[in-house]
Amino acid sequence: MSGFRSHAGQHSDRMPIKRSLDEKKRLLVQLKEQQAAMKPWVADTVKSSLAKRIADLEAELKGARG
Repeated sequence: MSGFRSHAGQHSDRMPIKRSLDEKKRLLVQLKEQQAAMKPWVADTVKSSLAKRIADLEAELKGARG
């Protein structure tokens, strides 16, 4: 054991991080850049996980606009 304990309100509480609309847009751009920069030998699970995260974020942004 490391001896560290989480306190109420820390990110380690498995609570979703609340992001503003601008932060979500920036995150989407970063994720798409990461996806484009992936090498061909990157594991398929990593690629599909990133693609799912991008799709979820795009759907969330689309829902926020409309």
